[in-house]
Amino acid sequence: MHTLIHVGFGNMINADKIIAILQPDSAPVKRMVQHGKEEGLVVDATQGRKTKSVCLMENNRIVLSALTPETLASRTEAENGEKA
Repeated sequence: MHTLIHVGFGNMINADKIIAILQPDSAPVKRMVQHGKEEGLVVDATQGRKTKSVCLMENNRIVLSALTPETLASRTEAENGEKA
């Protein structure tokens, strides 16, 4: 069974496949997102809002979210706590 978490605006991702949740401010993360866009690996779930977090997924996909990394992490922890 997949654990889905809400990343904003009705969008859900598989929490079991998240490698890292990063802030988009640093230059290395910006470069990674730009390279991902060029390769077609970015899923933009911001609905035109400011990107506040970048989720790196196991399948080399990058998911952009308008929610903060703290919010996404707490949602992931809540889902894992409910499963246990």
